[in-house]
Amino acid sequence: MYSVHEICRERSRQFPKGFSHFIKRASMDFELTRQQKLARKIAREFAERELAPHAQQWDEEMTFPSEALKKMGPLGFMGISIPKQYEGAGLDGISYVLIIEELARCCASTAIIVSVHNSVGAYPIYALGNEQQKQKYLPDLCSGRKLGAFALTEPNAGSDPASLETMAEPCGDHFLLNGVKTFITSGSTCDTVIVMAATKREKKSRGITAFIVERGTPGFSVGAKENKLGIRASDTCELIFENCRIPAENVLGEVGAGLTAALGALTFGRVGVGAQALGVARCAMEECVRYSQERKQFGKPLASFQALQWMIADMATQIEAARMLIFKAAWLKDNGKPFAAEASMAKLYASETAMNTATKAVQIHGGYGCMKDYKVERCFRDAKVIEIYEGTSEIQRLIIARNTIK
Repeated sequence: MYSVHEICRERSRQFPKGFSHFIKRASMDFELTRQQKLARKIAREFAERELAPHAQQWDEEMTFPSEALKKMGPLGFMGISIPKQYEGAGLDGISYVLIIEELARCCASTAIIVSVHNSVGAYPIYALGNEQQKQKYLPDLCSGRKLGAFALTEPNAGSDPASLETMAEPCGDHFLLNGVKTFITSGSTCDTVIVMAATKREKKSRGITAFIVERGTPGFSVGAKENKLGIRASDTCELIFENCRIPAENVLGEVGAGLTAALGALTFGRVGVGAQALGVARCAMEECVRYSQERKQFGKPLASFQALQWMIADMATQIEAARMLIFKAAWLKDNGKPFAAEASMAKLYASETAMNTATKAVQIHGGYGCMKDYKVERCFRDAKVIEIYEGTSEIQRLIIARNTIK
């Protein structure tokens, strides 16, 4: 059994510059790189200039932020993690979550459109597609010329994707796609959508296939648009497929391996949704700090009362803890390590932090917190939605437990 001194001597042989040099190399670095700081700065300035002035109106009118999205393409926001050879930005996972957080701080609806487009609308084509598919779809998606979506959820299959009822039957060099998808982000505005369908129902989870479906394909139509509690500027709707003919060349990955593709995409997506939740939480906390310094009661600013100080202290602590979980999940992905449990932890904790922070923010604002003129009211509604999509908190706990109890 080694003693501490023996370990030090061993490390000294491996690192002639000294044990302190080894510790420096082995330690975690919490400092953002120059590239990451620049990505955050660009996103923050863009969001404050292009999103913040309109977010309230977009929310009230359920207006899709199409003009803002067009401006994001040249900034690299629509292909953040995809290499430059496909017109992506080629940035790392930390940069990705920093960008989503800054967008969400000003407009959570825009942030989820960008997050879904990047994580489950475009990235699966890069990760699983053949070169022909990558060349055909990625440049338009990464440049922002086209918008991507992802269709898994159905009226009778949400948290249990193995129970999909949408079918894709082989027919010569095509598949006939039939079924209904619901709660699809950017469903009526997307140009391509990755659709999960059963090709061999008897095989259940091993009989699901992913397809790239283009807007305008005969048999593909848009159903009802949802009138949501929060995230209202994000287009969420039903997609209907009736004898929709999909070329066999549009199968993404292998036939029957679609569930693996779906779960992999959702894992990446949860990190982005965690960052979105973080942005909402920051917005709520920052509004509380500003309001508490301006609002006076009993002749003193609210910020001078200890009870309120402690509420803000709890917000700040939870937000920072959520950020560390999100960063760790992003770092694991960047380094090719398993990160399913960490992604679920990040999404779970960050979304519940957003809800807790927004709830306290409304309480601090009192009656004003219930008024639509105040941002915290929108934060409260947005945070509730974030706890549910991309896997509910209960599903995240199930994933974490399965990875912990082995």
